[in-house]
Amino acid sequence: MRWVTAQPTRRGALLLGAAPLLVLALGYVVAAAARHADNPADKILPLPGAMAAAMAGLLFEPDQLSGQYLFWADTVASLWRLGAGLGIATLSALLVGLALGALPPVRSTLGPLVTGIAVIPPIALLPILFIVFGLGETAKVALIVIGVAPFMMRDVAGHIGALPREQVVKALTLGANSWGVILRVALPQALPRLFEALRLSLGPAWVFLISAEAIAADVGLGYRIFLVRRYLAMDVIIPYVAWIALLAVLMDLALTFGSRRLFGWAYLGAR
Repeated sequence: MRWVTAQPTRRGALLLGAAPLLVLALGYVVAAAARHADNPADKILPLPGAMAAAMAGLLFEPDQLSGQYLFWADTVASLWRLGAGLGIATLSALLVGLALGALPPVRSTLGPLVTGIAVIPPIALLPILFIVFGLGETAKVALIVIGVAPFMMRDVAGHIGALPREQVVKALTLGANSWGVILRVALPQALPRLFEALRLSLGPAWVFLISAEAIAADVGLGYRIFLVRRYLAMDVIIPYVAWIALLAVLMDLALTFGSRRLFGWAYLGAR
């Protein structure tokens, strides 16, 4: 058997994927136990019991000032900002990406602008966004849009631009105009690529969200992490980071499942 041709079964793939996570968790517990054996008051590597106790208050006890269950309030606020930013970015990427990829005059006109925006570090624009839009939700959502939309636009446009020229010629021969080529040829093949671009944008989108929440927010997962860090509250920070990772994985799986269900033809022959 050669490794390059070996195909694990679904059960085998799940076991292989779970193994590194279990090793990582076991290594953490061993290291935390060793630190607490030397210093019972250690805060750097809290034991699982300490993390469960700290999170219980955030999960099940309302805050005395706001009356909110802080963990769930943070989650809802962050997911709303992330969803709004990714939704706007995805719609923009579809419209602009189709135009750039299918219409050469549009590509010549807007291509350099999109490229210029794409190479600007989005975090560098955060002070400008806060000055222009204030410290409310608009600036946070705008950072996510500016951070991921140009990449998605370029990815979709590149995919459409690389479609076989014969497809366009045949569509025109059959009587389609430019609008018909976009709708009948480019759009169906752009949608699977758009889902893939959205999946690849999840990581950067979370980075921009956490960065914005850390600077100017009063609720959110990033806000809570940076709020408790001054107290070295690793028993809260680690579960919050693990929760963010879990949410990101679930979103990635949902996008993968949705893309394969909606556009199964695009994965024919894929491993």
